[in-house]
Parts: sequence; C-alpha cells; structure tokens
Amino acid sequence: MRKAIQRVFAVSVLAGAVAYGVAAQAADAIKIGIAGPMTGANAAYGEQFWRGAQQAAADINAAGGINGKQIELVKGDDACEPKQAVAVANRLVDQDKVDAIVGHFCSSSTIPASEIYAEAGKLQITPASTNPKVTERKIPTIFRTCGRDDQQGVVAADFILDKLKAKKVAVIHDKDTYGQGLADAMKAAASSKGVKEVLYEGLTRGEKDFNALATKIKASGADAVYFGGLYAEAGILVRQLREQGVNAPFISGDGIVSADMVTAAGGPQFVKGVYMTFGADPRAIPAGKEVVEKFRKAGYEPEGYTMYSYASVQAIADAMKATKSTDGVTLAKWLKAHTVQTVMGPKAWDAKGDLKVSDYVMYQWDDKGGYAELK
Repeated sequence: MRKAIQRVFAVSVLAGAVAYGVAAQAADAIKIGIAGPMTGANAAYGEQFWRGAQQAAADINAAGGINGKQIELVKGDDACEPKQAVAVANRLVDQDKVDAIVGHFCSSSTIPASEIYAEAGKLQITPASTNPKVTERKIPTIFRTCGRDDQQGVVAADFILDKLKAKKVAVIHDKDTYGQGLADAMKAAASSKGVKEVLYEGLTRGEKDFNALATKIKASGADAVYFGGLYAEAGILVRQLREQGVNAPFISGDGIVSADMVTAAGGPQFVKGVYMTFGADPRAIPAGKEVVEKFRKAGYEPEGYTMYSYASVQAIADAMKATKSTDGVTLAKWLKAHTVQTVMGPKAWDAKGDLKVSDYVMYQWDDKGGYAELK
C-alpha cells in the first residue's frame, strides 16, 4: 500500500513538474496574436499578414528575441466578419493570453475587436485597416502601419479628375465599413473639386452577378468607375463591365492589392489598365531589401501587406525592448514618442496612433496580371 502511495506521489510530482515546465516555457515567450481573414474570400490578405509576421518573428528570435524571450505567434481567423472578429479577440485575450496583436484586416473587424483589446490593456497594430474611425475613438492602445481612407481618397480623386480628366464618375461600394468609407472619402474629395458623381450604388459582398449594376453604370455614361471594396467583388465587377462594353477606367483602393484580383476577374485581360491607390511599394524600399530577398528565395512574393505585417511586429518588439513591458498603455506611450526603424523605413505615430507620414501613390495593373507604381 505504501509503495502504491509512493508511486502515486511520484507521478503527481512528475506531472506537477511537467506542468510547471510548460507554464515556465509559456511565461518565457512573448505571444503576439495575428488576426485577419485566414479563410474565406479574402484569405489572401490573411496569408500576407501571417507570412510577414512569421518572418519578422523568426528574424527577431534569431537575434535574441525580446528581452531574452522568444516570440510565439498565435493565429486568429476572423474571415473579415465583425462578429467572428469579436470572438477571435476574446479568445486571443482570455484563452491564448497574447501580449499584443497585429490585426485585424477589415476595418469592420478591427473596430469592434479593438474595444476588447483596449479593455484588456493590449497593444494593437493593424497593418491594413484604413477607415478613419479606427483611430478616431480616443482608444490609446490602437495603431496602424498604413494610411487612412481620407488620405487615399484624396489621392484617387486628384488622379481621376486631374490625370484622367473624368467628368462623370460612378461611385460603387460594398456597403462595408472599409469599402463605403473609402468610396465616400473619394466622393467627398471629388465634390470639393466641383465634380458630383453620376451614380452612387452599393453592392453586396459575396455575390457573383453584378450585371444589373454594370448596366446601370453603362446607362449613366460614366467616364470613370470608382470602387470601394475588396478584390473578390472588384474582379467580378470589372469583368462584367468589360463584357458589357464599358471600357471606362476602373479605379479602386488598397483592397485590391493581391494577385487574387486577377483570379477574381477571370484573367489578366480584365485587370489590364485597372488603377488603385496603395502605399509606395514596400518591396522597393531599401530598408527591406534583405527581407524581400529572403521571401523570394523561399518562393514567396511579399506583395500587398506582407511587409506591413513585418513592420508591425518590429514596432511591437522595439516598444517592448525599450520599455521592458508588455502593458499596452506603456507600449503605446513609447511608440507615440519614438520613431521605429522598420523594413518600410522609419515610422512615427501621432497621438491618435496614425502614421505621421502617409505615402499613398497610384498603381496600374498590366495585361500580365502584375501591377506597378505610376511615375
């Protein structure tokens, strides 16, 4: 009986030691949640987020980590759905115990999720959410490494009116926080220059037939079509416009910065000549040359938001190293007072968590399914 008790005691001690070891190991890691659409129609952006964060974590860990601790990434799939984003945020905070968050992608996901992160005192940096409301709600712990819709909307309007010389602009959006917000920003900028849209319509995400809308656009006599939304709908819309003989320039924003735009459109012949606003190509920035080459050697092209995600992890790491803290408010105060050197060059933030300098430019897609900055 005594031997049996001793065996049970020994097993209990061993189990306790293992549990302690696991807990100690977890405590020795800096956990960063990577939240975005890992599945669904916009999964290409989730892949960009994850790839960028993975490489950043690998490089930082190889250099000694953060104050001697290694970075551990935790994936959160919100599928660009607000309710799912809230569930993801709660899980990352309560179950996964993350120390900071990179994400989300869609502004409609970022906004409700940010309330949860803020309440938990977690630093959140979104590489892609551009709706002004993201940083206009006096939440101290939210930042972005991208610009805002009211910045890229102005760039798009200037291009449409001054370069394309359009007089009749049809404005289409996807009824989402990001898409409609971007469309409204461009519309307001165009209106300030004396041009009122000839058509303002919303479409529904996930639908595949926009022929009725294409007919409306054709009937409006639009000499330019502006779309606020993501590549899944943009690709279908531009193809159906072309199939109906509408060859007016098609212009959109950073929601179509993915090779999947070509797939959604049904081939490069349909995206040829499409314009979009996006930040200056991060793959061409000297500070990120070495990292870009790493990606390419591994067979991955770091397009879209890949480098934005990498830079977001860098910002989190630098703030934690400097403050020796994981408290979101402490990290936020440090970031608002310091410039961070990233793969996208130096980044600095204002009191709202917005970048002090935005670098939106125009791009054009070609008949091979690629895009390049207009000079």
